[in-house]
Amino acid sequence: MKLVLQEFLSLDGVAQGPGSPQEDTSDGFTRGGWLVPHLDDAFMRIVTGWIGGVDAFLFGRRTYDNFARDWPKMNDPDDPIASKLNGLPKYVASRSLTEAAWEPTTILSEDVPARVAELKRQPGGELQIHGSARLGAYLLADGLIDEVRLMVAPVVVGSGRRLFPDNGVQAGLRLLSSETTPSGVVAQVYEPTGRPQYGTYEAGAHA
Repeated sequence: MKLVLQEFLSLDGVAQGPGSPQEDTSDGFTRGGWLVPHLDDAFMRIVTGWIGGVDAFLFGRRTYDNFARDWPKMNDPDDPIASKLNGLPKYVASRSLTEAAWEPTTILSEDVPARVAELKRQPGGELQIHGSARLGAYLLADGLIDEVRLMVAPVVVGSGRRLFPDNGVQAGLRLLSSETTPSGVVAQVYEPTGRPQYGTYEAGAHA
């Protein structure tokens, strides 16, 4: 399977609590719901298209708990996102979680990179990471992410967990596609290319 990291981000890189003020209040976060004013038909078309290729989901513990709390209540069989989240296999990376009621779920408690690499060798379409910023950055650093999909909203949140915090992962990326919705959300798809390259600018060198 292809491992895809899919994130909703603010312009300053915040990934925490895009969907509502109550979605994720951990660490005292009070600015949730920043993505909602920017949702439109184009946004839903892009996200629905992205999720169309999924065969399984991979979560960190925090995102899994939030999704397991909210998504089982959204049980419309005609909703393509809810039906996949509730029906397809889910994997959660956690050393502390011992039981998972949101079926079907498998807990990955030891050597997560090796377990994820094993999942990638299984036949199928995409293994998608939704949210789970820390897990996503960790696996990107390990070279396991095959594609990064970002929905970047035109808002500066000013606080909250970021996908790429200071002193975090280094990664080179190649832009595969970009689309802007009428509400100003930029959908970006990247392919990781390994460690980034660095250089020194010399005036006139590119004249």
